[in-house]
Amino acid sequence: MIFLLFFFGFLFSFAGSITPSMLNMTALKISLEKGRKASNTYALGVSLLVIPQIIIAAFLTKYITDNPKILETLEKAGIVIFIFLTFYFYRESKLETINVKEAKSKKETPFLVGVTLSLLNMFAIPFFSAVIVLLDVFNLFYFRVFPVLFFSAGSFLGTYYILFLYGKFAKKIQQKTGKLTKNINLILAILTAFAAIFSMVKLIF
Repeated sequence: MIFLLFFFGFLFSFAGSITPSMLNMTALKISLEKGRKASNTYALGVSLLVIPQIIIAAFLTKYITDNPKILETLEKAGIVIFIFLTFYFYRESKLETINVKEAKSKKETPFLVGVTLSLLNMFAIPFFSAVIVLLDVFNLFYFRVFPVLFFSAGSFLGTYYILFLYGKFAKKIQQKTGKLTKNINLILAILTAFAAIFSMVKLIF
C-alpha cells in the first residue's frame, strides 16, 4: 500500500502540473533563456518545496475540513500574492520590450527562483489536501509517517519530471506555439491574474 501511495503521489503531481501554469511556464522561460541545466535546477527548487507542502496538507487535512476558514485565509493570501506576481511579470514583459539585453543580463539563481515561486504557490496545500481527501475516501491514504513520506517522494518526482519535460522540450514547445511563447512574462502575468480572479470569484460565491 505504501508503494501505491508513491505511485499516486507521482501521478497526481504530474497530472496537476501538465497544463500551463506559473511554475511550468517559468521552467519554459528559464530553459529558453539560460539552458536546460538551469531549468533542471529550477525544477529541483520547486520540487523540494512540494515535500513540506504535502506534509502540512496531510497532517492538517482533517482539521482543515472541520475548519473551512483556514482554506479561506489561504485563498485570501493567495489573491494578494497572485496580484503582486501579475504586476511583477507584466513589468518584466515591458522591460523586455524596452531593452532585451538589459533584461537578459539580470542574474537570478534558478534554484532560488524555484523555491520562491513554489513557496508563493498558495494552491499547493489546498490541491494536495483535496487529493488526500479523495484517497482517504477510498481508504487509500494513511495519516502516518511512512505513508506520508512515500506520497511526498512520489509527488516530488512527479513535479520534477513534468518541469524537466517543459525544460527539455522548451524549444519544440516554442516552435509549436509560435508567438505565444515569445513573451512568456506576459503569459505569466495573464496566468497569475486569472488565478487571482478565480480565487476572488470562489470566495464570493
